[in-house]
Amino acid sequence: MNFQVKITEYAKKNLEIAYEFYETQKEGLGNYFIEIILSEIKMLEFYGCLHQKIFGFHRMISKKFPFGIYYDCDKKEKIIYIVGILDLRKNPNSLQKYLQKRK
Repeated sequence: MNFQVKITEYAKKNLEIAYEFYETQKEGLGNYFIEIILSEIKMLEFYGCLHQKIFGFHRMISKKFPFGIYYDCDKKEKIIYIVGILDLRKNPNSLQKYLQKRK
């Protein structure tokens, strides 16, 4: 099933924050992070809605970075809404609180 993927403003902000973090670690690493995450998000066009739900949203875990891509599916409209791109090293309670605000 082909889905249209939409990245919310909240998720875009998450990407900006992560980019800045990785760029301070090593020049160019922020760009690499963005490339990897966007390519993984692109895969949701084909494999969306198959991931386990965590905190009320589907979650795809990045293969290269410790980040979870949280999303909601509208199967009827064939749209995936990315609501968060979050560092999985954070306290799970803070991740849950963040995501509860996105419902």
